[in-house]
Amino acid sequence: MPAELDEKTTRYGDMLADALAEAEVCVPEGTPLHEAAVECREMALSYLEDGRHFRAADDPVNALAAYSYGYGWLDCGVRLGLFSVPEDTELFTT
Repeated sequence: MPAELDEKTTRYGDMLADALAEAEVCVPEGTPLHEAAVECREMALSYLEDGRHFRAADDPVNALAAYSYGYGWLDCGVRLGLFSVPEDTELFTT
C-alpha cells in the first residue's frame, strides 16, 4: 500500500503542476469573473505548495489531499469557463 500511495501522490502532484501550466485565465480583466479566476488559480497554486511541503515532511496522505484539492479548484474553473486550456489536453473534464 505505501508504494501505491507514493506513486499516486507523485502522479497527482505532477498532474496539478501540469494543469497550472496549461490553464490560462480567459475572462476580461477588471471583471468579477477575472477576480474569481485569479482566486481559483491562487488557491490551486497554494495547494500545490502545501502538497510539496507535506511531501517534503514525509506526509504523503496530506500531500495527496492538498494536490487533490488544488486540482479541484482548477478543474472547476475550467468547467465554469474561467480558464482556457488546450483542446487536446486530457487534464480536465471539459
